[in-house]
Amino acid sequence: MNIERIIELDLRHVWHPYASTKNPPTPYVVDSAEGVYLNLADGRRVIDGMSSWWAVAYGYKNPKIDAAVKAQLEKTSHVMFGGITHEGAAKLAETLSDMTGLERVFFCDSGSVSVEVAMKMALQFWRAKGDEKRTKFATARGGYHGDTWHAMSVCDPVNGMHSLFSGGLPINYFAPRPESRFDGDWDASDIEPMRKLFAEKSDELAAVIIEPIVQGAGGMRFYHPQYLRELKALCDEYGVLLILDEIATGFGRSGRMFASEWAGVKPDIMCLGKALTGGYLSFAATLASENVADTISNFGVGTFMHGPTFMANPLACAAANAAVDIAQNGGIAEKVAGIERVLKDGLLPLKSRGSVADVRVLGAIGVLEMRGRIDVPAVQKILVDSGVWLRPFGKLLYTMPPFISTADQVRQITDAISRVAK
Repeated sequence: MNIERIIELDLRHVWHPYASTKNPPTPYVVDSAEGVYLNLADGRRVIDGMSSWWAVAYGYKNPKIDAAVKAQLEKTSHVMFGGITHEGAAKLAETLSDMTGLERVFFCDSGSVSVEVAMKMALQFWRAKGDEKRTKFATARGGYHGDTWHAMSVCDPVNGMHSLFSGGLPINYFAPRPESRFDGDWDASDIEPMRKLFAEKSDELAAVIIEPIVQGAGGMRFYHPQYLRELKALCDEYGVLLILDEIATGFGRSGRMFASEWAGVKPDIMCLGKALTGGYLSFAATLASENVADTISNFGVGTFMHGPTFMANPLACAAANAAVDIAQNGGIAEKVAGIERVLKDGLLPLKSRGSVADVRVLGAIGVLEMRGRIDVPAVQKILVDSGVWLRPFGKLLYTMPPFISTADQVRQITDAISRVAK
């Protein structure tokens, strides 16, 4: 099928994410991908500076993950997980438990669903304890936790989609976002609004949910680790569960295996996804402490009420086991540190430009916050012409390069960003 026909069919039938079906921009057609590169159908090759929305951390056609998936195809592509298990799921659960210190692993379909599962766990935990008042969640503004129903209810209520669906979404509690920067001084007043919220509403709170250190799609901000420590202390003081959303930050993106390690904080429940399979298949996991799991299992109905059809899909488990092995043993920390150095060298000087409001870099994440809203189609054309694929949104032009990116490839990304940030 030629490019024109693909585009014709796409524009006629496909509804893209966060897009209108009326006069949509012409999409770029990808023919294949390898390493850090997307090979476009028109013959051009661009560096995927987005890692396909954080997921393709180890590159396309990764030989280790390819081999694992091919080997699994020789056995079975799928089997139901009700009353059945398989080696890939058991091995992956053990590995994730060892990495996080959380004893129980519930496999999910996607990051958004893992957040839904985490919130259901928290609610069922309190129901099992006989406390039916604890039905609310607290979080900080500026967060993003997914596009499904309850996940949206804890996304930023101003800049997210919360207001669009107000009246239908559950009502939860928000504190101002943390303002103390990751690389700045800690301001103790930062935690006070959350402390006040706990003092007034703790008897209603099932859990606090937050992205540790890095607020992702809600604004791409990096906050001080002390905020997370203080939040954990509040949870302990008031007996509220702590859910950490590591979907975007897990497996090395921030410079630590999990972003929560910057604060030395262990949650009651943790959500993982995106890089879990290296971007090969949609897959996620919700991890819980033994306390959470035992409470749900020993009281009330005695079972956790969730069970997706594709839970622990063997192909996804095979990809995940290979990807997690790379995360643990592939020198990722050193690779991310190298990417961070190049991002800082290329992006921090852009802060002096009039169009740029702020520049932020942490690990393999680089962010330019512009003063005005970005014209996405126009900016993407400049980037593609520079051999780079990025997906700006709002005022943010940002990059999360694959961990296998060389210094020259990262410099090509920062050079392309520089051409946009006039």
